[in-house]
Amino acid sequence: MYSVVASAINHPDSIRPYQGLFNHRIIRSLNEAGTAIEAVSPRPFAPPVGPYSAYSSLPRTECWGGYTVHHPRFWYLLPKRLFYGVSGKSYARRIPEYVDRNFDPPDVVQACHIYPDGYGMVPYVRDHDLPLFVVSHGTLLNTLDSQPFGVRAMIEETLDEATGVLCVSDRLAEKARRLTAPEKVTTVPIGADPDNFPVDQRQQIRRELDVDAETTVVLFVGRYTEAKGVSEIIEALPRLDPSDTVFVFVGTGGGLRDELKRALAASPFPERYVYSGLSPLALRRWFAIADLLLLPSRSEGRPTVIYEAMASRTAVLATDTDGIPEQVVDGETGVLIPPADADALVAALSSTVTDRDRLRRMGQAGHDRLLEQRWTWADHAERVQTLHRAAIR
Repeated sequence: MYSVVASAINHPDSIRPYQGLFNHRIIRSLNEAGTAIEAVSPRPFAPPVGPYSAYSSLPRTECWGGYTVHHPRFWYLLPKRLFYGVSGKSYARRIPEYVDRNFDPPDVVQACHIYPDGYGMVPYVRDHDLPLFVVSHGTLLNTLDSQPFGVRAMIEETLDEATGVLCVSDRLAEKARRLTAPEKVTTVPIGADPDNFPVDQRQQIRRELDVDAETTVVLFVGRYTEAKGVSEIIEALPRLDPSDTVFVFVGTGGGLRDELKRALAASPFPERYVYSGLSPLALRRWFAIADLLLLPSRSEGRPTVIYEAMASRTAVLATDTDGIPEQVVDGETGVLIPPADADALVAALSSTVTDRDRLRRMGQAGHDRLLEQRWTWADHAERVQTLHRAAIR
């Protein structure tokens, strides 16, 4: 056994229990594989009013799936486009001091994002001469040139300091290798566990959710934003008229939710399946009965929701961008279309939702691919542990 301090600003807490679930699953997978974990998930100092005021009631520590999460405070200033660099510097001043006071030095530090988590822990790993691993999920490297002033330099400093850069896709790994020593960059996919999806209860769940057994269920999971392709969905919905189809939308944040509901009202599809966040258990029930995952993103790493679709034997309709083609085999496990193309989206939906036998075949093929490629959380932990142990030696 060895020990890890994990830093993850984007991690669930009792105020926002569904944010950053992928980071929780990364840390939990390591913990369940026998790694001794201490986690820090910094939170902003809570003002009396505003978006962060609820954090005044957040406890200093919480238990999440067998490991403890600490919530030290730092200054996270808004608007982000002006003060994101200041927030990173506050993280780097305050959080290493907290870790020094509360934890024994670990064998490895793992940052769940390059910035601010990785940058914020650079002073700590330098002081203690520890290996630092940082994870790239996609957003930072995909938007590097548009980061606020000074943040790009902090990202590059972190990549230079890191012992290992763990990228969720080959496409991201290519970008990372252009920014730092190529030998430290590794593709480490995340994943999903098929046993968590109650596909054997499909008909019962459909009855409970009042969805007819012969209805095609198209599921969208993501933020209600242009980046997730919601604008193309809004344009497409009134132009579609397949019978026996419902669209289910599960999202948090983003400004296009109301416009999406108006588009549904102008379409032949029911409006009642638009959710602002669901528990993981409730979401897995929708995956279990879905026939098609819809994800027309304009930019991605390797989306967690595609792994979840594969685990639940759900076919995928997504865009041919970034890391998605590494997951979806066009015509075999799903259908790929160009990004930002509403016409292509209409054509693809019209041709797929009416052929449920084809959807079932693609869903099963996706499930088989998930297992063949070892895209599960246990496999993820094994890959990360191998890299950690090599660095400790």
